Amino acid sequence: MGSIKRYLQFVKPYKKKIILTVLIGVVKFSIPLLMPLIIKYVIDDIINADSLAQSEKMDQLLLLMGGAFVVFLILRPPIEYIRQYLAQWIGSNILYDIREKLFDHIQRLSLRFYSRTKTGEIISRVIHDVEQTKTFVITGLMNIWLDMFTIVIAIIIMLTMDPWLTLVSVALFPFYGFAVKFFYARLRNLTRDRSQALAEVQGHLHERVQGVPVTRSFALENHEQRQFDVKNKNFLDRAITHTNWNAYTYSVTNTITDLAPLLVIAFAGYQVITGSLSVGTMVAFIGYMDRVYNPLRRLVNSATVLTQSIASMDRVFEFVDEKYDIVDRPGAKKLENVDGDVKIENVSFRYEEEDPLVLNNVNLDIKKGETIAFVGMSGGGKSTLISLIPRFYDVTSGKIMIDGTDIRDLEARSLRDNIGMVLQDNILFSESIAMNIRMGDPDATDEEMVNAAKEANAHEFIMNLPNGYDTLVGERGVKLSGGQKQRVAIARVFLKNPPLLVLDEATSALDLESENLIQGALERLASERTTFIVAHRLSTITHANRIVLIENGEIVEVGSHHELMRQRGHYYDLYQVQELDDNKQEYMGT
Repeated sequence: MGSIKRYLQFVKPYKKKIILTVLIGVVKFSIPLLMPLIIKYVIDDIINADSLAQSEKMDQLLLLMGGAFVVFLILRPPIEYIRQYLAQWIGSNILYDIREKLFDHIQRLSLRFYSRTKTGEIISRVIHDVEQTKTFVITGLMNIWLDMFTIVIAIIIMLTMDPWLTLVSVALFPFYGFAVKFFYARLRNLTRDRSQALAEVQGHLHERVQGVPVTRSFALENHEQRQFDVKNKNFLDRAITHTNWNAYTYSVTNTITDLAPLLVIAFAGYQVITGSLSVGTMVAFIGYMDRVYNPLRRLVNSATVLTQSIASMDRVFEFVDEKYDIVDRPGAKKLENVDGDVKIENVSFRYEEEDPLVLNNVNLDIKKGETIAFVGMSGGGKSTLISLIPRFYDVTSGKIMIDGTDIRDLEARSLRDNIGMVLQDNILFSESIAMNIRMGDPDATDEEMVNAAKEANAHEFIMNLPNGYDTLVGERGVKLSGGQKQRVAIARVFLKNPPLLVLDEATSALDLESENLIQGALERLASERTTFIVAHRLSTITHANRIVLIENGEIVEVGSHHELMRQRGHYYDLYQVQELDDNKQEYMGT
């Protein structure tokens, strides 16, 4: 019940509208309850009324039918419309609120979470599972009450006509209770298993759709088909098990539903034959059996869909309960008026508690405006170190300070507001180039955006595109070359204009012409900013104030390019190898 209690927090703002919807629904569901009474009156008080002449019977029938048509044709349709509209409006707004909450949650989760979780599984919880919970609102908070009111009102009317026949009518009610208790605890677990299996299919599918170029290039279609079949078969097995149990439930409850009217017909027929019951009352009772057992059948069906809904609720709140690795400390300050002094003091880091240290006792003191380049063999810890500066991860021990303040004492969002990042594989969204540049500053003017593109050497190629700045770049920027994507990414950092800059392998995967264009843009971008560069092409960082060689998570050498070349140490060896290999990309960053 914990999930239901938490879900009700989202329902609370709509409580008054839900009550109004239920009250309107009571009126809507009460109107059909008049039908058996109308039939009884027509049979007993008009057709079988020996005291009335034929003309009087016709007058009474026309008067009764006239009133019935007014109720069913004029009064009921608008009531039905208002109830349906309000119910769906409330349900849709609650789902909107939940998805807003989940999207905010998604943006706060750490990179560590995303490194171990498939994107498709997250999407499944936000879309599929949240949609499933709508049933709880429509059915659990509205329709169940309406069906219960309908049953109670119908039973009260039946009691006024014949108490004993009413008792026979509801004699099978307890069996419904046993059926629900027996079947639905099991169904909840099976539903959760089925939803998880579906999420795994979606996660696998999302990943493989993104990897279609790899599948094609290695001719892995048959292999991938088999891999997908494993996930799909797992979902099929869970779905069949769930369906099997569901079928048992329906077979038992529908059998009870069919037996109840037979009992009423048998007992009512006996009473009519013995003269203790009128034909009209018998027909009305049979009519009310439909009015009682149809809502009861819906209640049982509701138990099924509510079980599915609650299982989805469990999965939604399981996702909500994912802890944030990076949280602001109480009293965290906003980072403003940054000078750009950065101190890395005795920093060690491991990704998981059981993992070995990736960084071990790293110390650096960087002054405002300095450019610091990190180089070394793949896996040495270069990219890991710079990912600690914007607090994508928190240090395991030691501290990183900006202008003398531990970054853990700062609001994480304000810290990142002051850092611009250009990565090896910058993600562009599938919208226009203008929108992607404006990610640096959504409130920037067109003139500011164009100036940023010019600074990034991007304006010329953008203007040659079919729709200029309004050109759609496709998912992850697939319609642009690697060099064009990088220049758009650099343009948005120019627009952001941050005091701290991080460049992680920003030119490693580019051709020489693109690299030259981007290198010029990056040097302009780094001017008068504290800049951290991770690079595998050593020729691109010879201008750095200091070059830091990291191996196995430790700093091995520090100095300018000329100083390190004179030392003839590890950096010298790396540089010579790259020169001899004509700048081949042999040493990639982590």
